[in-house]
Amino acid sequence: MHPPISWPALADASVGVWGLGVEGRASFRRLRAMGRVPVLVDDAAGMPTVDGLDVLATGEGGLDALLGCDVVVKSPGISRYRPEVARLEAAGVTVCGGLGLFMAETDPARVACITGTKGKSTTTALAVHLLTGLGYRARAGGNIGHPPWDPSPEPAPDYWVIETSSFQVPDIVAAPHVVAVTSLSPDHLDWHGTVERYYADKLALCTKPGVRLALADGSDELLRAHAALLGPHLRWVTAPEVEREAAWSTSLGLPGPHNARNAALARAVLVGMGIPGAADDDRIARAAEGFGGLPSRCHSLGRVGDVEFVDDSLSTNVLPAQAALRAFEERPVALLVGGHDRGVDYAPLGRTVADRRAPTLVVTMPDNGARIGAAVRAAVDGAVEVMDAASLDAAVEAAFGWAEPGAVVLLSPAAPSFGRYGDYRERSAAFAEAVARCGQLS
Repeated sequence: MHPPISWPALADASVGVWGLGVEGRASFRRLRAMGRVPVLVDDAAGMPTVDGLDVLATGEGGLDALLGCDVVVKSPGISRYRPEVARLEAAGVTVCGGLGLFMAETDPARVACITGTKGKSTTTALAVHLLTGLGYRARAGGNIGHPPWDPSPEPAPDYWVIETSSFQVPDIVAAPHVVAVTSLSPDHLDWHGTVERYYADKLALCTKPGVRLALADGSDELLRAHAALLGPHLRWVTAPEVEREAAWSTSLGLPGPHNARNAALARAVLVGMGIPGAADDDRIARAAEGFGGLPSRCHSLGRVGDVEFVDDSLSTNVLPAQAALRAFEERPVALLVGGHDRGVDYAPLGRTVADRRAPTLVVTMPDNGARIGAAVRAAVDGAVEVMDAASLDAAVEAAFGWAEPGAVVLLSPAAPSFGRYGDYRERSAAFAEAVARCGQLS
């Protein structure tokens, strides 16, 4: 990997921005604020201009244009293992990511990175909430926040807490002093190629230069099995610690034991960063007050009659869908699953469904619904009904028709929204619209 470079180091370089999603556009704005005019490239053809600049398609001259750059700032969604990346690097072009550039210029004591297959969004939001409650300006970066290098008129925060995906970790060269891993399960196989590489890429965050403390959930069996990848600065957050933290974490109102672990990790991050007040039980309990949870993370939209609708659109993998089911283990649940196919194994989700005692319906949706449905059917052996729907609207209608009083219609897709929706927020909005067609929410 190239030595660390930062955003200021690009002041005299010819730069390309590859991928114009949320992070790509933030990278574009940062470069324009520096007076640079970057080459803009995206895999999609026919994109509109950005600030008057043409966007080249990767396969229609875009890659050739990037080959003429000194540095290419790649969006996380573009796999580092694509042959185009290898071609750029073979030509002497430095390929990096926006977060890596930010980490090379920032104070590593004032940033924490949190990763994990599930739980990283909630843990990030909790850490920011606790920091704010302790009197600091804190901001979340990543999927639930904003790219920290995006120019902003707001004052810089005292601390950043960055939800860090496995897409971003390979492009980070200098890491913060404190990092955390919430969980581990197969995911993103279409980006990483193999489950082994996914594990290695994600957990590499813990061994990056600069890390002094790597926190991990000690109850996660896969994390325990891959302890060798977590490096020499590892500290497990154990079950007794989670139980002690329940004195304040239960007031958060977050369902499920996984959220108790998320809360314990969030506090451990702050203590590890040396935040004044973070080790004081009374102060942390007061700081926790008023946490409203995350939209799209086990968020109740309300009830139509006696049926509750819960939005867990942030569930893009098997683990969060399992956790959501367990959060409602005593209630009938109609589970809505399906989205972009990453190639992960859905047998564990099938086993979780099979283990439920309360009535359960599984409604599958495109694009990978058929594969999820097959895994669930194999596990339940006819004991649970599995229904295939052609769309989210049809899935909500079928689930509501099945639901008995006291049941939960749970959107926990266990798959990303790519292809059908712009992101999980758009999928949440579509779910809310479908729910509204079922009747008046209360």
